[in-house]
Amino acid sequence: MYCRNCGNQIDPNAAVCVKCGYQNGTGERFCPNCGAETVPGAYACTRCGIALPPQYAYYGPEQKSKLAAGLLGIFLGSLGIHNFYLGYTGKAVAQLLITVLTLGFGTVITGIWGLVEGILILTGSIAVDGKGVPLRD
Repeated sequence: MYCRNCGNQIDPNAAVCVKCGYQNGTGERFCPNCGAETVPGAYACTRCGIALPPQYAYYGPEQKSKLAAGLLGIFLGSLGIHNFYLGYTGKAVAQLLITVLTLGFGTVITGIWGLVEGILILTGSIAVDGKGVPLRD
């Protein structure tokens, strides 16, 4: 068995990794079966093909709040603040430019756009951020 944080080989019964100190089973960078580096949030290891069960998924402080993103979309959606928060910078810049370059007249369009996206975030239709990390409740 390998540490999910540093890839060091560890005893399956160990509580923590002796190399990095992470709790056994937490982390997201390495496969617990073969020790290969994995993509964060992946469902299977690309080297050995073993399924990475949800208990191995740990996103830590990278995970964004669904409530915060939804409320930003509803109240500040015309400026694209919610998309900046979630890491969708292309959409965010588009919303901001439409609002600014139309001297505020485009606020109606981007405001509705932001309101709809805010509701979609709160209902779970938009469930991941720009990096593909699931939003936390």
